[in-house]
Amino acid sequence: MRTRLVIASLLAVLVSATAASADVRVHIDKSSQTMSVYVNGQLHDRWPVSTGKRGYGTPSGTYRAQRLAKRHYSSKYNGAPMHNAVFFRGGYAIHGTSEVGRLGSPASHGCVRLHPSHAAELYSLVQSSGGRTRITISQ
Repeated sequence: MRTRLVIASLLAVLVSATAASADVRVHIDKSSQTMSVYVNGQLHDRWPVSTGKRGYGTPSGTYRAQRLAKRHYSSKYNGAPMHNAVFFRGGYAIHGTSEVGRLGSPASHGCVRLHPSHAAELYSLVQSSGGRTRITISQ
């Protein structure tokens, strides 16, 4: 009985360690206004996004998630909510939006907007990645 308990405990630790170090890759395609999320090399989901509208570009390139903020309010844009924010370059972040009707077309001041439920899911995945999230933004 004790051996089974030890084995069960070890398996729990291994599963927990694997989940905590998930390899998360995010690809944002500005031309199609979509985000593809990969976990451990497998497509996890694909969601519509809004990137920077004319005059407010979203930077292209490859980034690491720099910091997370569950509840964030923009200091630059009148306290606009940026919940479940994954910051990737200075003040640029992937975050939830209340303007879900605009998803699929450029509408932001440079951030990447997601449906609030998708932003919460991405936030959780990035948090579980242990700092191993790579974000690629392409034209």
